[in-house]
Amino acid sequence: MTMMKATMVALAMAAAMAGGNAAAATTGPTLELGKSGLRLLDDKAQVVDEFGVRAKRWDRRQLADGTTVALLQDADSGALRLIEIHDRKLRERAHWAGPAFDVEAVCLYLEPRQQTLQAFLLGSDGLAEQWLLTASAQRADQGQGQRQGQVLRQLATVPDAKGCTVRDDEATLYVAEAGVGLWAFVADAERAGRELVAPGLAPQDMALWLEARASQPRPVIPVAMPSAQTEPVRGGGDAADDPAIWVHPTRPARSRILGTDKKRGLAVYDLEGRETQFLPVGRVNNVDLRQRVRYGDRAWDLAVATQRDQRSVLLFGIDGAGRVSTLAELPTGLDEVYGVCSARNPAGGLDVFVNDKDGRLVQMRVTRRAGVWSSQQVAALKLATQPEGCVADEPGRQLFVGEEKRGLWRVALDSDGRLGDAAVILPVGELLHADVEGMAVHRSPAGAWLIVSSQGNDSYVVLDADAPHAVKGRLRIGLNPARGIDAASETDGLDVSSASLGGEYGQGLLVVQDGHKRWPMGRQNFKLVPWSEVVRVIEAP
Repeated sequence: MTMMKATMVALAMAAAMAGGNAAAATTGPTLELGKSGLRLLDDKAQVVDEFGVRAKRWDRRQLADGTTVALLQDADSGALRLIEIHDRKLRERAHWAGPAFDVEAVCLYLEPRQQTLQAFLLGSDGLAEQWLLTASAQRADQGQGQRQGQVLRQLATVPDAKGCTVRDDEATLYVAEAGVGLWAFVADAERAGRELVAPGLAPQDMALWLEARASQPRPVIPVAMPSAQTEPVRGGGDAADDPAIWVHPTRPARSRILGTDKKRGLAVYDLEGRETQFLPVGRVNNVDLRQRVRYGDRAWDLAVATQRDQRSVLLFGIDGAGRVSTLAELPTGLDEVYGVCSARNPAGGLDVFVNDKDGRLVQMRVTRRAGVWSSQQVAALKLATQPEGCVADEPGRQLFVGEEKRGLWRVALDSDGRLGDAAVILPVGELLHADVEGMAVHRSPAGAWLIVSSQGNDSYVVLDADAPHAVKGRLRIGLNPARGIDAASETDGLDVSSASLGGEYGQGLLVVQDGHKRWPMGRQNFKLVPWSEVVRVIEAP
């Protein structure tokens, strides 16, 4: 295919998107790319202005504020040049050095949740990059716009791409491959996936195929912005799993986050995300803690974590400076220990709720006699399939448990704090997508909210913690361009503190595990989100 034909295919594909794109490539003022540069035309097709550049690859978008922009690759230098229309003039908004590979196709993507402008740059050998170009001004109070023109991820597309376009509302990148057909790729940088949607379709027929195919928009779930992230965990692959928040007794800004590395041990982080301690205790999966637990005349801050190799629960003590030490190992009698949560029982001691992949959930009561820690089982129940995430809500005398494939359970706690009646309060379905994972309760004078990880669609469902447990809304955790923080996806564990931790965390803190570390690519970590961000999203009109 000649370069002229390839360019015409790309433009035809973009034109076909006009009916299905919220920010269609062909809306707004008329632009055309000629031999001498990019030209702005009036309604009589007369040239109003021209930006002189020799380019062969380009695409355009109309941003949420009405500004029309075009991205071109300079054919001489390889630089990416972002041009905008301002007062009927073309001017360069930004430019960046292009990728190291030869670019065969350029297409823009206006991400619908945060209205960030992104670009896909497709290479001749199938290597591609997804870039963040500009950030929305809607969260200017957090300084967006300082870190732009950066690679969000590298991905493999198709060799010798003959054209591409993105349907923004579908979050789908379409790529034409000669002799093969039309491919659809997930455009969300946090997810992967591709499908050959039109096998054997010739590039020159792709515009008609796209035009005939109705747009299939995805639900736009509102986004909360992270404020910080932890250093990556030490284990590679799927290693980070579950966090727990410890509040400093006198200086809340010195609070700590405990995070499991289910391949190596337990990490401790400060509120800036820096690792302050690491305990190489092996494959610990889930972690939870309770403060001011009483044994005798002493109050303890205690954490528990499931040790999968030993089929046990590790008991940790946390001192007044946030240093963690191992106190004991408590046998569970389970075959495959998995999730864990804890509660202060009515007597002031610690109860541990630990579950098995076979659906069993046992309640262990921790005791301390003559300086020796031990536990005994005081109650149990069994779900039909595998649970993991759970949280005890002591004021509400209830325990919430996630049965991963089926839904969210509420279990009553009796006057002695023991497991009682259980019922599903939110099944897996339209709002809650399997797997049902981490959960936590935020109680304050304003009310009690339960937040649950809906792992299957990278979101979080927020409910009233108290009956009748009405759903308040849902959210996703997006990227923070100003601070170089990528979005969170496929979250396993999470935790919430309602304590005022100062600064951004005056209303509390949400910490979530991030299943895919992007920007830059790396080992998994945990994201920190001010609770005020959660409130802003859920209570938005």
